[in-house]
Amino acid sequence: MKRAIALITLAYGLLLLYWMFIGFGRTNPNLPGYRYNVMPLQTIKLYFVHADSFPFKYWIVNIIGNVAVFAPFGLSVPYLLRMRLFSFTMLFICVLFLLETFQLLLQRGSFDIDDILLNTIGAWLGFACLHLIRKRTAL
Repeated sequence: MKRAIALITLAYGLLLLYWMFIGFGRTNPNLPGYRYNVMPLQTIKLYFVHADSFPFKYWIVNIIGNVAVFAPFGLSVPYLLRMRLFSFTMLFICVLFLLETFQLLLQRGSFDIDDILLNTIGAWLGFACLHLIRKRTAL
């Protein structure tokens, strides 16, 4: 079972890398330059305060999507590596920081600290689900 979960996690991780660096119009040459946000909650606040200025689909992708898309890692990585919440969180944030930095440097998106926050919340939700599953089964 661990081997199957590891393969699924690897495939999912590769899909996310595609989404982060190529998908969603990230190769658009009309958007050159470095874009970043290092102020925590600035982008999140923008989406809530000016929710009527964004198409609902855009809001869902950026708020709910950034949470939901990383929840599977909260399930699989701690299960595969037998990690506790703190060590998982530190590893996860470091990897996300690197990915966001690569997006900025390669100009394939933007560095947004709020993405790291939302992604981490998603991973924590996955971790909480893993904890509940472990309580109910012998996993």
